[in-house]
Amino acid sequence: MALKEGLTATQTMTVTDQDTAIHHGSGKLKVYATPAMVAFMENTAIACMEADLEKGMDSVGIQIDTKHSKATKVGEKVSCTAKISKVDGKKISFEIEASDEDGVIGSAKHMRYLIDPVKFMSRL
Repeated sequence: MALKEGLTATQTMTVTDQDTAIHHGSGKLKVYATPAMVAFMENTAIACMEADLEKGMDSVGIQIDTKHSKATKVGEKVSCTAKISKVDGKKISFEIEASDEDGVIGSAKHMRYLIDPVKFMSRL
């Protein structure tokens, strides 16, 4: 496995109406929703591993500790950077930070577990 501590990935997106708290049911305001930010953080962690993941392997999120510290309005760009902070066998830990055009809006510690998707799905 080529996954190593220190690998990073950054992604950028623009907040749309589908990313808002009112759309996700997590609030009544038309601002970037925490559930949308968490999904973007997890997706960025996945992107961080993609190029170095063994063929046929995948991962599932097993833990995330998130802080959403600032509101972001529709139309603003959000960037997210994930960094592998620890590789412990099949457990991969990440430190993640999200920012909008005015600065940091959130951070997370996230853990993913490497799986064989065929075996995983056969157990459900």
